[in-house]
Amino acid sequence: MKIASSLAAFLLATLSMAFGGQASAQTVLKVGSTPTGNPFTFLDTKTNTIDGIMADIVKAVGKTSGFEVQIEPMQFSALIGSLTSKRIDLISAAMFITPVRQEVVDFSQPIYSYGEGIVVPVKDTTAYRSFAEFKGKRMGVQVGTAFVEPLQKLEKLGIFSEVKLYDTTADLMRDANAGRIDAGVLDYPIAAYAISKNVFPNLRMVTTYQPTMVNSIGIATRKGDTETMGKVNAALTKLKADGSIDAILKKWGLNS
Repeated sequence: MKIASSLAAFLLATLSMAFGGQASAQTVLKVGSTPTGNPFTFLDTKTNTIDGIMADIVKAVGKTSGFEVQIEPMQFSALIGSLTSKRIDLISAAMFITPVRQEVVDFSQPIYSYGEGIVVPVKDTTAYRSFAEFKGKRMGVQVGTAFVEPLQKLEKLGIFSEVKLYDTTADLMRDANAGRIDAGVLDYPIAAYAISKNVFPNLRMVTTYQPTMVNSIGIATRKGDTETMGKVNAALTKLKADGSIDAILKKWGLNS
């Protein structure tokens, strides 16, 4: 009887451990993010991991919602395709919530709003206030961003002499810094951050320019994934209420 009782106890303990382990295992969601978008997302070469505002926010969302995140670096233009093809489960990057994108993916509640910024060579001291004043200029913009189509329309109207597309903001700013284009159009916080760090010493921000494409960024899920989106939005609501989002923005030099 003692042997039978001991065996039964052992089997019960083993089953409890097995099922307990399954219950405690967290869901891991793959998150697409970009390695060149400081301060929103960037590759930390010391740790070889993606860091920045949107990395911190999606990690906080995961912690609050009870899932782990595995951040996958990829080009901005590949993010939506990777999400719809199920290579990743979320997008957390400097991606505007636009009607065109909302036809393909779902977005969370807005996290942060801003518009486009323009960088030009330091030697160009013109106080630009609108795109019309860049007539005849060679413009650069990152492929896949919300700024591409408006700039290409202005190119067709004869405002710009050329609109050159770049895979990354770093490539864009390197060409602008080297004088291969006359101006670069990109997310204002990303441009301002790079200029403030003197990463591209031959460039300056056009502080007189008034942005015309102000929008908000959010976390994206696959179209119709209401369960994941529900968790993301609930977490964002909580993180906004307890000041966590503001703290993350402040950590990276942005005001809420």
